[in-house]
Amino acid sequence: MSVTSKLQQLPSFDPADPIGIDDLLAPEDLAIRGTVRSWAADRVLPHIADWYERGELPGIRELARELGSIGALGMSLEGYGCAGASAVQYGLACLELEAADSGIRSLVSVQGSLAMYAIHRFGSEEQKRRWLPGMAAGEIIGCFGLTEPDHGSDPAGMRTYAKKDGGDWVLTGRKMWITNGSVAGVAVVWAQTDDGMRGFVVPTDAPGFSAPEITHKWSLRASVTSELVLDEVRLPADAVLPDVTGLKGPLSCLSHARYGIVWGAMGAARASFEAALDYARTREQFGKPIGGFQLTQAKLADMAVELHKGILLAHHLGRRMDAGRLRPEQVSFGKLNNVREAIEICRTSRTILGANGISLEYPVMRHATNLESVLTYEGTVEMHQLVLGKALTGLDAFR
Repeated sequence: MSVTSKLQQLPSFDPADPIGIDDLLAPEDLAIRGTVRSWAADRVLPHIADWYERGELPGIRELARELGSIGALGMSLEGYGCAGASAVQYGLACLELEAADSGIRSLVSVQGSLAMYAIHRFGSEEQKRRWLPGMAAGEIIGCFGLTEPDHGSDPAGMRTYAKKDGGDWVLTGRKMWITNGSVAGVAVVWAQTDDGMRGFVVPTDAPGFSAPEITHKWSLRASVTSELVLDEVRLPADAVLPDVTGLKGPLSCLSHARYGIVWGAMGAARASFEAALDYARTREQFGKPIGGFQLTQAKLADMAVELHKGILLAHHLGRRMDAGRLRPEQVSFGKLNNVREAIEICRTSRTILGANGISLEYPVMRHATNLESVLTYEGTVEMHQLVLGKALTGLDAFR
């Protein structure tokens, strides 16, 4: 077949997929993406502006059960009621959830990639059987306690401490900025011990455990964020995660969660870009749609390039994860790039919408403010720059 004949058979240009990334996806991938997108369109998008304005996520337990019913909780884990989906499929779900709102994606990420992942990878068989099926179904909400009021980027300095008392453990300390904390039925809490850092599976009804909600947030407003207070919480010996000691435990969980952010940030960017593109096609100034002006088209073109480069990067990292070849430095690469570019896309979209860009009638400002949290949680920009700097130079700038 000649080159001319091949050109005549080219598919039409799709503004929603300008470089044909969907060609890389299998029918099952597309089906999972469609299921999550439909759920978000039905259950989140009609209400999210109101939830965000009110600063609450009503019905979170019902939403969790619904997410469990479509297999979105712990979806890349195997067994115990988990879906066993591929990393790419999990990433596609994160993109669709964050296109609705970062708070919804955070709910799923903390549940599956932090709390469930920790138990699945480092827990005993008894712990897995006790907690994971209910968490996969959304019947039990989990949270992950690592960050403290005075220790974020340096978790090794944490003050939460677990001491042995006979056959029990006694935990004392505080955790801060904990997604799902005040609605969780179980918390995975990291603490110092005489033998190093350990993880503990803590039922939230244990005496001495409390989780006051953090309010007055200007970001992730449609998300439950809490402090965890552990006031001599007594746990049995088998509450400890048996298969890990030291920082490698929480850091491996964080790497898994950061992978979801690489995809999720592109969901927020896509929603903002689509709002700007639609607005540019219909908003008229000087007698024609503003999308017909050169400067607006330049903005749209630049946003489309960065958006789909980011999605392509996320897809590449997902394939590496599925092949067991994804390194933590590569996750840092994706998180650093995609969140920064997503914020820039939101800001540029806001300029196209003009004054309407600050209204909750459009998603742009909501996504922009949410991404300010995404930018610094699961590792700040500076920490990911230093991770990459060390990998590139072989020199450690952390100390």
